[in-house]
Amino acid sequence: MPGEGGIAATSDVNRIEAPVTWKAYLLCAFASFGGIFFGYDSGYINGVLGVEQFYTRVEGDGAEALTSPHQSLIVSILSCGTFFGAIIAGDISDMIGRKWTIIAGCVIYIIGVVIQIAMTNGLGMIVAGRLIAGLGVGFESAIVILYMSEICPRKVRGALVAGYQFCITIGLLLAACVNYATNENGDASAFRIPIGIQFLWGFILGGGLLFLPDSPRFFVKRGRVEKARSALARVRGQPPDSEYVEAELAEIIANEEYERSLTPAGSWVNGWTNCFRGSLFKSNSNLRKTILGTSLQMMQQWTGVNFIFYYSTPFLASTGAIADVFLISLIFTLINVCSTPLSFWGVERIGRRPLLLWGALGMLICQFIVGIVGVTVGFNKTHDIAPPGAAEPILRANNISAVNAQIAFICFFIFFFATTWGPGAWIVIGEIFPLPIRSRGVALSTASNWLWNTIIAVITPYMVGADQGNLRSSVFFVWGGLCTCAFVYSYFLIPETKGLSLEQVDRMMQETTPRTSAKWKPTTTYASEMGLKDGSRLDGNVTADVERKGSIF
Repeated sequence: MPGEGGIAATSDVNRIEAPVTWKAYLLCAFASFGGIFFGYDSGYINGVLGVEQFYTRVEGDGAEALTSPHQSLIVSILSCGTFFGAIIAGDISDMIGRKWTIIAGCVIYIIGVVIQIAMTNGLGMIVAGRLIAGLGVGFESAIVILYMSEICPRKVRGALVAGYQFCITIGLLLAACVNYATNENGDASAFRIPIGIQFLWGFILGGGLLFLPDSPRFFVKRGRVEKARSALARVRGQPPDSEYVEAELAEIIANEEYERSLTPAGSWVNGWTNCFRGSLFKSNSNLRKTILGTSLQMMQQWTGVNFIFYYSTPFLASTGAIADVFLISLIFTLINVCSTPLSFWGVERIGRRPLLLWGALGMLICQFIVGIVGVTVGFNKTHDIAPPGAAEPILRANNISAVNAQIAFICFFIFFFATTWGPGAWIVIGEIFPLPIRSRGVALSTASNWLWNTIIAVITPYMVGADQGNLRSSVFFVWGGLCTCAFVYSYFLIPETKGLSLEQVDRMMQETTPRTSAKWKPTTTYASEMGLKDGSRLDGNVTADVERKGSIF
């Protein structure tokens, strides 16, 4: 019987995880499909906002576009739902498991889609539907990252979690294609089809996860050691009594014991306050890690990428220089999709820290170039023309070549984001938290992403709306300045976690600073520090202690 007489440990840092198999690789990669939820919604709403059959149902017959307040509300309300969904999901995933929390999120998401499809006139149903769907997306976006980080092999964890961002880009591309195919429809199908296709993503992810195991680290946290063994064997493609499964399970349990000695379990309130314990100036404190995770996701939103994908259609149309704004939006999305797979290689070869550092530099250069060209000869320099028979004059750019140059540098910006900050922020937040606070730490970090997503969605129409701030190209100076902040932030605060197990990341952050973290190499295992040598076993007292403590979350 596996595990009889205890769990075999190892002191060899290179043998705490099984070699990667294709079966294990594909099993771990499936969960990244959840990114399509996020990406498709960001993309479809960008197109639907400009569809006449949609905005006339919201504003009334004769309307020529959504008002800035209504546009802001429709876009941002989903992000508001995801913020609360992400916060709630952290606790739920510790109670019912990572897998079942994601499946619950799929069900909530589908309910929200049904309400959106049924919209008639006015704001009520579209806003309510997007709020409920947002709760589901919040569950999924927080827990998919947690789930993948906990089951993926350390040597390819970065690449597999980057697959989540790749699926976000696939979702954006699918949305752009659907919008492009339906925007000329003369009836309600112009917006109902893009909304309705979201059913597929909920059914595929929720149905597929029924056949996957839950996270072995969740089972260890809950004290279910044999279930942890079974789940670990499945995600590593090994038999339950494999020496690799034994060694990795022993290391997870030993690390759990160590972390519990530093962060004792307690009440629900104590569980949340544990995320904020420790000194701000100690790199391995829970407080420092929570600030790192939440601020990293804030910085990702500050890059301005969602301005491109939420508002590019009405923004480009306002210049009159673009004949087919939906096609340009589709090109932006294609660049995003084709660039993201480069991060699979870069994040494991170059590392997380250099990727984020140089990505921020590339983005800030592109943003400032777009802003400078725009205010001198590009987007901001226009004139009115009066076509024969037209009731009102039409706005046109003075210098079409300058506008094309701006579009080119927007494309370069998307390339830099897609290969660096897009996947990099998600990867790092899944790696930096210790097991006792991991679910809540990732939930808080994801909620930060959605909070800033909401804030940016709310304020952007007021920044660029012709009847509001009307910043036009000057808005890129704002994004460029924030990308500069991201560059400085990366240099001083981002650690290098490449090639380390989640347990080793915790030790690395304890012994180094972000600027020296790339040089750190593991020399011992947690099991060996408990006095166990190769082949030694965690005795029944230790595993029983884990099982006893696991009843408290």
